Amino acid sequence: MAREIIKEDIPKIKELLVKALETDTYKELSRMGGLTNHTYKVTLENGDEYVVRIPGEGTEEMIVRSDEMVSTKLACDLGVDAEMLWFGENGAKVTKYIKNAVTMSAETLKEPCHIEQMAEIFRKMHSCGVDTKVPFEVFEMAESYEDIIFDKKVPMFDDYESIKKEVMRIKGEVDASTEIKKVPCHNDPLCENWVEGDGRMYLIDWEYAGMNDGMWDVADVSIEAGFDGECDRLLLAAYLGREPELADEKHFLASKIYVDYLWTLWAKARVPYDGQPMEDWAVERYTRLKGFIEDYNAL
Repeated sequence: MAREIIKEDIPKIKELLVKALETDTYKELSRMGGLTNHTYKVTLENGDEYVVRIPGEGTEEMIVRSDEMVSTKLACDLGVDAEMLWFGENGAKVTKYIKNAVTMSAETLKEPCHIEQMAEIFRKMHSCGVDTKVPFEVFEMAESYEDIIFDKKVPMFDDYESIKKEVMRIKGEVDASTEIKKVPCHNDPLCENWVEGDGRMYLIDWEYAGMNDGMWDVADVSIEAGFDGECDRLLLAAYLGREPELADEKHFLASKIYVDYLWTLWAKARVPYDGQPMEDWAVERYTRLKGFIEDYNAL
């Protein structure tokens, strides 16, 4: 079912087309998916296709758009994302549309060929040797989301403080036993951010990209695609280039814990803007987070 085009977005779309392409005339306009932004596919009279993104309300509190631009440019330079034609200070952007594009789903990402391709893309980003100077400090971000939650008076889980202590305990254990390197990461590789077109995969939307532990990306996509133990083993082995050891498995599972911890707080911080769906998503994340803690403690 097609999503409704927001009337107020049309003048903004035309303005962005002029900036990027020197035209405001198009043949077709359709709205695409996305949790917080308004994203549109635009087809010009000559058949060329582009994607226009308009930032969603409240995103300026949570995303530094100049940082996103740096990471997006790196991804484009590495051939991981589609060509970028315009990026505004407020996060509005125009990119080329990926031909014959198919948005990945949890089911398609479970296919071994796609697991291999995702691992290859992560390795390309994580091993590129570039320091984007864009921080993705998970626990500093968690504190900033907490500030929004408390400032907006969003109710918090009754056992939150005890769960937070467990997360920090696990972090201390992993930090003491594993060499953590900060590398360019996507940090939000949910299924809808993977696109297949013309026989290859792309990773799009770099809003939360920055320097982070590469295992975060691996753990995050496992969560988003609902991987089982076998898919996790294939993904981790493909990413590492060898069979995982116990220390790798602990690092991987701890990273799953961090992922659900941060995005639980992100969802709570979005509740004032997006309402009950974000509250429901926070509950889902938080419940799974506690399950991961139990799994980690059983290793």
